[in-house]
Amino acid sequence: DVGLVGFPNVGKSTILSRVTKATPKIADYHFTTIDPNLGVVKTEYGDSFVLADIPGIIEGASEGVGLGTQFLRHVERTRLLLHVIDVAGTEGRDPVDDFNKINSELEKYSEKLASRKQIIVANKIDSMQDEENYKALETLAKEKDLEIYKISAVTGEGLNELFNYVAKLIKTLPKEEVVEIEDRIVYTLEDDEEEQFKIEMIKPGEFIVTGPAAQR
Repeated sequence: DVGLVGFPNVGKSTILSRVTKATPKIADYHFTTIDPNLGVVKTEYGDSFVLADIPGIIEGASEGVGLGTQFLRHVERTRLLLHVIDVAGTEGRDPVDDFNKINSELEKYSEKLASRKQIIVANKIDSMQDEENYKALETLAKEKDLEIYKISAVTGEGLNELFNYVAKLIKTLPKEEVVEIEDRIVYTLEDDEEEQFKIEMIKPGEFIVTGPAAQR
């Protein structure tokens, strides 16, 4: 239902671990998450929905840089995006610039994805030295007509308020039938006179495949 998107190391996995029973790998280095982690959020009012921690997107992701297109394919399946941004600027990042870069990658990949409902989640407020970064992000949110929530994934501040709102919002968003297109590799064998493989049924649903092709 809901996808956490943003640059690597902005706190997406920490948020998932705080609000669900999922136990994603969390560490202070990039690309800790290689595959999406899923968890079910249950709010204090009894609502529930599925939350996905999408691996960190980087510049060039829409062209396949890193694992970009794989990550973006997962994002495409969600109904609502929580755009997690490090407002503490712990790595010297600019929150407004980060917001624009991630959305640029979403737009390049798919116009439909770029138009997906999005909420800005200003994370790491417990580490903020001043309000400058947050105010700039708040101004951007007003310009883009987006909701913005201040949270600290580490301390839990603001998480209840955010996810209670998400639970209400998700009820108003339509579900879409999404066909997932997978990259498939097809292996072929050269024809020769030798019998390449033989299939024998042991019992319904169980088979043994033997022969040179199977061994190779």
